[in-house]
Amino acid sequence: MNRETKKQILAKLEETYPEAKAELVFSNPYEMMVATILSAQCTDRQVNRVTPAVFARYPDVAAMAEATEEELFPMVKSCGFKSKAGNIIAACRMIRDEFGGEVPRTMEELTRLAGVGRKTANVVLSNAFGIPAFAVDTHVFRVSNRLGLCRADTVEETERQMTKLIPREKWGQAHHWLIWHGRRICRAQRPLCGECPLRELCPSAEK
Repeated sequence: MNRETKKQILAKLEETYPEAKAELVFSNPYEMMVATILSAQCTDRQVNRVTPAVFARYPDVAAMAEATEEELFPMVKSCGFKSKAGNIIAACRMIRDEFGGEVPRTMEELTRLAGVGRKTANVVLSNAFGIPAFAVDTHVFRVSNRLGLCRADTVEETERQMTKLIPREKWGQAHHWLIWHGRRICRAQRPLCGECPLRELCPSAEK
C-alpha cells in the first residue's frame, strides 16, 4: 500500500471519530496509571465500574503506597490477576520514595514502575500529560495491520512504523481513532466490513 492511500485511511478515521478519546475515567495521572494497569486484558467498562471505590479509599499515591495487596485485591478482583494489585501498590511506593509522590513524565522513568510496560507508559504520557505518544494495545495492533497502515509482527514494530507514518502531534489522537474503530467496526471476530467507512480503501475488507 502506498503512502498516499495510508494518508487517506488516516484522514477517514479522523473524520469518522472526531470525538475519540480515552474511555477510562480518570482525573489525574495517578488515576490514569492505576486504571491503565487494571485495563490489561480487561475491558475499560469493567475498570470504570471498579475504580470509583478504589479512588475513594486510596485517593492519591501516598494513600495507595500504604495499602496492602490483601486490602486492594478484593476491590479489583473482577479486573483479573492478583498481580495487578501488587504492581499498583509497588508502583506507588516507588513513586513516593523516588519521585516525590508525583507520577513521572518520561518513558524511561515510567517503565521502571511495577506493572508499567511501554504501552501503559504511552497511555499515561499521552492522556495524563498531553505528551505525544502512540500506545499500541490489541486493538491498535490488529487494526493498524488489517488496514495496511503497517506490516508488523510485534507491538514494538507497529509503534515504530506508525509513528513514522503519523505526524507527531496526532499520535495520541490516532491511537484513539484506531481503538474506537477496533471496538465498533473492525472487531477481532466478525468485523463489520459492510458498515465500514474504510471498506473501499482496506486491503482486508470482506476477507
